[in-house]
Amino acid sequence: MEILNTIESSVKAAAGFVWGWPLIILLFGTHLYLTVRTGFIQKYIFKAIKISFQKDEGAAGDVSQFGALATALAATIGTGNIVGVSTAIVAGGPGAVLWMWLTGIFGIATKYSEALLSVKYRVHTESGYAGGPMYVLERGLKMKWLGVIFAALTAIAAFGIGNMVQANSIAHLSSDTLGINPHIAGVVMALFTALVILGGIKSIAKVCEALVPFMAIIYIIGCVTLLIVNFSTLGDTFINIFESAFTGNAAIGGFAGAAMKEVVKAGISRGLFSNESGLGSAPIVAAAAQTRNPVRQALVSSTGTFWDTVVVCALTGLVVVNSGFWTEKGLNGSALTSEAFGHVGIIGPIFLTFSLLTFVFSTILGWSYYGEKAAEYLFGEKILLPYRILWVIFVYVGSVQTLDLVWDFADLANGLMAIPNIISLIMLTKILKSETEKYINEVE
Repeated sequence: MEILNTIESSVKAAAGFVWGWPLIILLFGTHLYLTVRTGFIQKYIFKAIKISFQKDEGAAGDVSQFGALATALAATIGTGNIVGVSTAIVAGGPGAVLWMWLTGIFGIATKYSEALLSVKYRVHTESGYAGGPMYVLERGLKMKWLGVIFAALTAIAAFGIGNMVQANSIAHLSSDTLGINPHIAGVVMALFTALVILGGIKSIAKVCEALVPFMAIIYIIGCVTLLIVNFSTLGDTFINIFESAFTGNAAIGGFAGAAMKEVVKAGISRGLFSNESGLGSAPIVAAAAQTRNPVRQALVSSTGTFWDTVVVCALTGLVVVNSGFWTEKGLNGSALTSEAFGHVGIIGPIFLTFSLLTFVFSTILGWSYYGEKAAEYLFGEKILLPYRILWVIFVYVGSVQTLDLVWDFADLANGLMAIPNIISLIMLTKILKSETEKYINEVE
């Protein structure tokens, strides 16, 4: 027992270190660097949104551009967009919302860059197209050993952050709000997961194309409604967010106060964790998209960061800060979220429960594909069916187990994925620049 406690504390400390200043500087610095090197690719964001809804007829790939985007958004939009935002506000105050938003603005360039490289260096196998940082490292930099490390970290992180902890969240939420036994919730979730993922990427993308826009629209409408209901304080909320982002927060009510460095760290770290720009996960599915050139799909992929952080996280932050509950003592991330969405009557909790259930389930679907492609890179196509079956089993296991160690270990692996991915982005910057210049004017 003592050994287990030592392991748990060591892994937790390592995960805390990785998601501290080193990774913040590495990732946010990469966002800024690639923003400049791509010629501020963010200026094409509205064109990117437009083409994400178009079909690239005759292009090679397994799924449509929108299908690839929807699958990436399914994996990205999760509890981090709801509970994670509140966690940042608890740690850093309202100013954290602005810094989280800025990670989205600049992270668009990184998401664009990693998707471009993944499409350029993708391969075609018997199971379809395969790509991602592991192939970029192998084919673009001739560093297969580093590609193997990235794939191994992805496979490990997938079972934790993309499977067990998500299933556990749904099971506990169903138990707390609906009184459903976690074992029953686990069985139902495993069955629904099996129905989708056993059909591979085409099945996953088809479901995500329908689920992701629906859940996102419902969530956006719900947040906007809450902001309209509390419109009288919205102006002060904006002022509070902008002022405290650059000055820190004094102690207010039960809020202990935060220095500016705490505000910056809380906002950037949660923003990076939420949109996953630079971690190398989303480009894995971007490589399966039907696209005539790498730039076109890279632009589409970059909209994922826009929707995830610039829109969804920002709306959550506005709702939470505008509610005023962040000043009360003793409210952690999830409790603060519940209070912020629940003070308008029964509709708020129902809306929050629905959003969390759909966000979390979609994450399980999206990450299943990331994990299986990483496993395929390591062990070949023969691993795909066993991997999918194992994924379904672990959905049930995650529903009924305590997962503190699993969460911390997955958190650690998820953060470490960024290192080999960023190496490829920095070392292949000339390729990024030349590909962008070659194709950007062809994008309609």
